[in-house]
Amino acid sequence: MKITIDQQKCIGCGSCTAACPDLFEMGDDNKARLKERAEKKEEAEAQKCAQEAVDICPVQAIKVE
Repeated sequence: MKITIDQQKCIGCGSCTAACPDLFEMGDDNKARLKERAEKKEEAEAQKCAQEAVDICPVQAIKVE
């Protein structure tokens, strides 16, 4: 699984960090970013949560492949 965040689209609403605090955090620029340890999370759990973040992002800035 690969998670990407389009920083140009991100408006910093925080919905992804609220839904998946183990995967996402807000950066100093008030935009979402992946936590460093996000790649080490259990695959099935992380994928389910990441998909939830994709679904709730109001500007579709998150992609999961």
